[in-house]
Amino acid sequence: MEDYTPKLPNEENNSLYEHYSFTAEKGQSPLRIDKYLMNFIENATRNKIQAAAKSGNIYVNGTPVKSNYKVKANDVIKVLFEHPPHENLLVAEDIPLDIIYEDEDLLVVNKPAGMVVHPGHGNYSGTLINALIFHFDNLPNNSSERPGLVHRIDKDTTGLLVVAKTEIAMAHLSKQFKDKTSEREYIAIVWGNIEEDEGTIVGNIGRHPKNRLQNTVYLDDEEGKGKPAVTHFKVLERLGYVTLVTCKLETGRTHQIRVHMKHIGHTLFNDERYGGNLILKGTTFTKYKQFVDNCFKILPRQALHAKTLGFEHPTKGEFLRFEAPIPKDMEDCIEKWKGYSKYKE
Repeated sequence: MEDYTPKLPNEENNSLYEHYSFTAEKGQSPLRIDKYLMNFIENATRNKIQAAAKSGNIYVNGTPVKSNYKVKANDVIKVLFEHPPHENLLVAEDIPLDIIYEDEDLLVVNKPAGMVVHPGHGNYSGTLINALIFHFDNLPNNSSERPGLVHRIDKDTTGLLVVAKTEIAMAHLSKQFKDKTSEREYIAIVWGNIEEDEGTIVGNIGRHPKNRLQNTVYLDDEEGKGKPAVTHFKVLERLGYVTLVTCKLETGRTHQIRVHMKHIGHTLFNDERYGGNLILKGTTFTKYKQFVDNCFKILPRQALHAKTLGFEHPTKGEFLRFEAPIPKDMEDCIEKWKGYSKYKE
């Protein structure tokens, strides 16, 4: 379980956690901070803001201030408390988005590595949703009350996500993902040489009984455990001790590709959570270990990219298909393994 990271210490040296952060605009005229924050914090009352200031929870440029402090242009204002923010407390953040398609109903985003899709334990800012609610007004909520979100990918997985901008789009797109009519294809580097050119992995996926940060595969004889999951894989290129593959999803379980590939003995390269950050295949030579360590530095995350996304447009009816190029860190790692494979030959 990830821990929250304290932002600033208070006078008793206890940890405080950031709930809100604002930077006053260049044209900001002097204004009492309690009045200023009422314009930005939803459902805040002046009494609550004044109480927070009195308790030393409002900081300007790194220093606690009183409620009569006058906000000036370019002031960095942070509201901090001793308890972490609730995961459902959404704050709009001006985070750039790589939008590859947009119309009045939806948009398709190419998510970078390191960005969490929605707020959750340990990740309450900097998420895709924080960015979406800054750039777009009145996004529809999904069944989990998360605005715009139709599906998700892991923090350190790169690639394509579709976001609904209307209630009709949310309902239509969500049904496609539920009915398995959407198209999702990933590129992955996995440990080991996969002997089959292609195959299908079928196995229920559920929480690991001993490690709650992991999921695992439950077999047919373990009735009632996990949810059905199907992954189709195809070998693109064999690179000695690793293999480049595509994976197509029928279902969308948490960590599905990561869990399924580990289940068949081919853990994703540098997937720390599932043990792929260890040298699982290869030699004991020092030069090889150094080579792999260099690959880990080039690609400091699991080698997984959501390359292709296809779905039927919710109002126009046409089938749309989008592709995102393999990101540079993953491309560089692939090229490095190609060079090593040729050297071995």
